[in-house]
Amino acid sequence: MVGFKPTDVPPTAAVKFVGAGTAACIADLITFPLDTAKVRLQVQGETKAAGSMKTAQYKGVFGTIATMVKTEGPRSLYNGLVAGLQRQMSFASVRIGLYDSVKQIYTKGAEHAGIGSRLLAGCTTGAMAVAVAQPTDVVKVRFQAQVRTAGGRRYQGTMDAYKTIAREEGIRGLWKGTSPNVARNAIVNCTELVTYDLIKDLLLRSNLMTDNLPCHFTSAFGAGFCTTLIASPVDVVKTRYMNSPPGQYSSAVSCALTMLRTEGPLACYKG
Repeated sequence: MVGFKPTDVPPTAAVKFVGAGTAACIADLITFPLDTAKVRLQVQGETKAAGSMKTAQYKGVFGTIATMVKTEGPRSLYNGLVAGLQRQMSFASVRIGLYDSVKQIYTKGAEHAGIGSRLLAGCTTGAMAVAVAQPTDVVKVRFQAQVRTAGGRRYQGTMDAYKTIAREEGIRGLWKGTSPNVARNAIVNCTELVTYDLIKDLLLRSNLMTDNLPCHFTSAFGAGFCTTLIASPVDVVKTRYMNSPPGQYSSAVSCALTMLRTEGPLACYKG
């Protein structure tokens, strides 16, 4: 009987969705304290932060983690974890699960996809994923930025956060910061793919490495470093704008200009 072998059968869309979401959730459980520290560093220094109480000053990623554990307890490192897992399950499922299907649309069924098709597919699925997962991202960031010891919590729980934001800011409040988030994902997708290929080609052409695991690891590390440098300013603006109370900024552009005017260009690389 002619047909696919069990190992040759391509995974269904459902398998891709569940697999991508589950893998992203496992990774998030491990890296969440680092992400929380990044958010605290990014929002530190805002001149009109929500609430006027003095909070702890953070220095560096690991210094931030140590300060949070000392002043708020170890559980503070996982503030917003529920929303974070919801985000990963929805965001990664769409972004990764639909990537191959969207890429096939751009390549019109061709076996080999060029860099342009991969960039378009990555940006398209990234934008779709942001549109779906933005409410979970807003809640996650607000919980991570929320200081436990600041005399009253902003939200009492994940569902309370969704309800409170919708009630006080309208449904649009749950999609606050969508534009900078889409821009950030487009920058990350494009920069990672292009710089990875460039670094790998440079290593191979210079005969510094052969096409093996160390070469791929070095290329990925370099691509991640370059992507962080380029995308960090947009990421800081995205975090601050999503975390801001109504009326603090009129738009993401206003948030960026206020940050540059009051804190200088280096604020773009907080966290």
